[in-house]
Amino acid sequence: MSQDDVLGSMDISQFPDYQEDQATFTSFLQEHTILKTATEQDEDDDEIMLEPTAGGAHNVHRVPCYPPLLQRIKDRHFFNDESRSIIVEMPLSELVEWDAIRGADLAERATKNTMRYHDLFCAAVDAVLEGMHANATSSNASRRDTIDILQQQRLTQQEARNAQRANDTAATGGVLNDAAIQGTNAATAAGATEDFPPLLMRRYELRILPLGRRGSLFPFENQHIPKSTSTDTANEGVSLRYIRSRSMGRLVTIRGMIVRASDVKPQCVVATYTCDACGAEVYQVVHHKREFLPLRVCPSVECQQNGGKMDTLHLQTRGSKFVKFQECKLQELPSQVPMGHVPRSMSVYCRGELTRMASPGAVVTIDGVFLPQRVAESGYRAMKAGLVSTTFLNATNIIVHKKSFDESLLDQMSEQESAKLNADILEVATGEDPIGTLSASIAPEIFGHDDIKRSLLLQLVGGCTRKLPDGMRIRGDINICLMGDPGVAKSQLLKHVASIAPRGVYTTGKGSSGVGLTAAVTKDLATGEMALEGGALVLADRGICCIDEFDKMDEADRTAIHEVMEQQTVSIAKAGIVATLNARAAVLAAANPLYGRYNRKKSLSENVNLPNSLLSRFDLMFLILDVADVDRDMALARHVTFVHQNEGLEAAGGDEGNDDDDPEIAHVVSEEDDERKKTPTVTPSVLREYIARARTHHPVVPPSVAPYIVEAYVSLRQDDSNGNSRSKGDQTAMTARQLLSILRLGQALARLRFSDVVAREDVDEAIRLTHQSKASLVEDDRDTPDGRSGNGNSDVMSRIFNILRDYATTSRSNDVELKLCEAMVLRKGFTIPQLQSCLEEYQALNVIQVNSQKTMVHFLHG
Repeated sequence: MSQDDVLGSMDISQFPDYQEDQATFTSFLQEHTILKTATEQDEDDDEIMLEPTAGGAHNVHRVPCYPPLLQRIKDRHFFNDESRSIIVEMPLSELVEWDAIRGADLAERATKNTMRYHDLFCAAVDAVLEGMHANATSSNASRRDTIDILQQQRLTQQEARNAQRANDTAATGGVLNDAAIQGTNAATAAGATEDFPPLLMRRYELRILPLGRRGSLFPFENQHIPKSTSTDTANEGVSLRYIRSRSMGRLVTIRGMIVRASDVKPQCVVATYTCDACGAEVYQVVHHKREFLPLRVCPSVECQQNGGKMDTLHLQTRGSKFVKFQECKLQELPSQVPMGHVPRSMSVYCRGELTRMASPGAVVTIDGVFLPQRVAESGYRAMKAGLVSTTFLNATNIIVHKKSFDESLLDQMSEQESAKLNADILEVATGEDPIGTLSASIAPEIFGHDDIKRSLLLQLVGGCTRKLPDGMRIRGDINICLMGDPGVAKSQLLKHVASIAPRGVYTTGKGSSGVGLTAAVTKDLATGEMALEGGALVLADRGICCIDEFDKMDEADRTAIHEVMEQQTVSIAKAGIVATLNARAAVLAAANPLYGRYNRKKSLSENVNLPNSLLSRFDLMFLILDVADVDRDMALARHVTFVHQNEGLEAAGGDEGNDDDDPEIAHVVSEEDDERKKTPTVTPSVLREYIARARTHHPVVPPSVAPYIVEAYVSLRQDDSNGNSRSKGDQTAMTARQLLSILRLGQALARLRFSDVVAREDVDEAIRLTHQSKASLVEDDRDTPDGRSGNGNSDVMSRIFNILRDYATTSRSNDVELKLCEAMVLRKGFTIPQLQSCLEEYQALNVIQVNSQKTMVHFLHG
């Protein structure tokens, strides 16, 4: 059976009719209308007919969709003076709404063969623009540029050349020799033509948006969308792993992270040549190509009849058309990568106004066409590659998601979801202890570590970054270091914080080199130039970088963090590139002691192999020790078994299966269960939105609180110098950086209260956390003389009583104000409930007495 018989036996109706599709799209451009929300100027216009809607909105009217936009293109009425192009968005959902049958079929074919229909849609737009008349305004004459002047000259020359060619054809009887016909066919196959290409004069960019994606630019910026219509949430994008060969040539939506972006360079889309022999102008359309072979033989009839001399064409740069081009590298999100797999990446080609939209580290959703590309068109690389091709994504639309907590999620939610979220946040903010509720929501499956969770919450909120008039910048991010024995859930805390933060990056010490943390210099395969690729700290800009196994990093790699933790910049001087990148990230580090477990007989500097200059940059340092304690171990074991039994804390169960007959064990269990039920938790979405709203406040220190901070800092400094911290190393010494830490913690606490002023209570809590973190580093009072751990509660009560008694002895008075007692206790790292328990215990022993107004504490003698 011959090829003609095979083609004759096939059903031609299953193939698309491109001329009919172009006519359908032309009708869509001229007929489609959309619902828009009327502005104040529109409501004053009497000619506008408002339409009632199902949602009850009365300020909605129907307007033509594309004719006003096409008229702006015809009039050269650009939206800004810098841009010489107008973006025309083509949501395929509008085609379906225009005609449920023809439009839906056209949208389906455009999804499957996007590049071909992109050219077809552009041809339809050109045809509609050709039939429109420009408004006679004075501004149109001033908008003529080089391409307009060249076009007018070219059209004049082309008409004269066609007339001369018609006369020559009539004289020769219209017969061409074989060489002329062969040369003309070869030039046509190479994309060369003497006809004026429409792409050269296009002043617009056509973007085809997938089904479910709404337009965001004119004329869709005020479009009224019914609530029953699906929104962008149904088209969030898939991972790179789900893009298969069946998606080749289709319009796909991918979600990922930009890890590298090249410089924006001009790319030729129409090459213009001038022939020295015949004077003709030749155009070569090289759209959607990375490289092309310049023409050498003129395809005009005159040159072909004369033998077709070589090298008579010269490229005219000024008459050619170039567009902006940028290549980005898209990588899978950490949440999309299965455990133990390597993240996949793909090249993304951005052209026109899509360039410079996303920077390295941004989480994006990209709509584009999945296409193959040969490694090289010719040469040694093409011969070596053989039939192997690479794939890339030709971007048609880029959506940059929120980069930090500063951007709210309410814009992406419906009204019901926004109302529920506002109610949840109001309930937390007006609760009894909002900070305790939020901190308990950080890794709720991990038992204990209340102060550490409070500190992590403050790190997520952060302080205020101050930029002084002389250019000096004081960081507002809070750095925390967790040091302790193995098995105390340090890594779990780090991973949970990295999942909560919008730009959280988790890495380990051994798996991160110096360039892996800061920035690396890579060679761009397309241009051969050196380019910077951001590391973990740069990708976590305006987020949190969690570094596990901090003590196991090499010394050369650890020095790269010194500049980031204080100046929050990364300075690079490699391969001729001298640059400073922003790394405004909070560092959360976890380290193990040098000998595996913390040795209480050695000092801190001997246990932790970290330099003093690095440790002083941490605002809070917590030492988590695994100390054997019967009550605490029982509560921890019950908590772990409860989580495993109920598959999480949300599936709250009763005390079923509790067969403990020991009354002490039952008492501990009931207390632990009551504590678990008493502490409420919130969902991660509510926690993120609460933090986002808290970060909108910029609290300042009032004049009434500043002397209190100064007095507290001086007191802590004196206590530090009088103590034995210097004998154990300078890591725990109180420095001026700790004063800034107290200010940052106080600002974070004020933010959590949605306040713009730092109160004394915020300063007391900040001092308590600072003292608590430093007290845990030098704490050795819990060891009894025989080396066993004593009762922690009795030690706390005794130390609080000793603080109050020492003050009474020093002041030579038996009466002490209760407010003064609270301030002293908070400054030493204890809490108000612990002070109340101490007063009740010693009052029962007839050692002290509190008056009925609860204002004075009196010490009894004898």
